[in-house]
Amino acid sequence: MIKKNFRIAVNEKLIVRVTYVTNDSRILTRKCVPFDFGPSRKFKDKSDRYHFQDLDSPNGKHPLSLEPKKVIKVELTGVNFDPANYIKWKPNWFMKRNWGKYS
Repeated sequence: MIKKNFRIAVNEKLIVRVTYVTNDSRILTRKCVPFDFGPSRKFKDKSDRYHFQDLDSPNGKHPLSLEPKKVIKVELTGVNFDPANYIKWKPNWFMKRNWGKYS
């Protein structure tokens, strides 16, 4: 259900609620924009991760990359987002999508 909901959220441009386990074993739920699933360009191990923009962290909006084993649940909110409000770089996604010039 996690992969399915993530794919739906990307394709339909839906904000999600992500519940996950942190590195210090806390369980958090955050409202996020789903970006991509694939190898991380940031982490040295290059393992596949879910990539989000965390919208409601107490520390402010920031990228959130999670290993699949850390993700407990991805819930669809029914609230759409506009990629233009979040994509400020030339994207090179692993997942195909129809986001116009942000694809």
